[in-house]
Amino acid sequence: MEAHAGDRLLTHGRTVGRHDEVAEIVEVLGDGGEPPYRLRFEDGHESIRSPGPDSVVQHTAPEDLDR
Repeated sequence: MEAHAGDRLLTHGRTVGRHDEVAEIVEVLGDGGEPPYRLRFEDGHESIRSPGPDSVVQHTAPEDLDR
């Protein structure tokens, strides 16, 4: 899994009734884009996580970073 600051991390809900969770990757703490990542969630809280196989990185297009 490789990510850059500004990408989004989508974590799929693993149980019935649990919704997918989306967070912005604020900082990449591993080498070469590897986890762990500092994440900022929609409600504003931040966390450091090493995502598992139920997570997907959604890369941000370069033109979106200029906004």
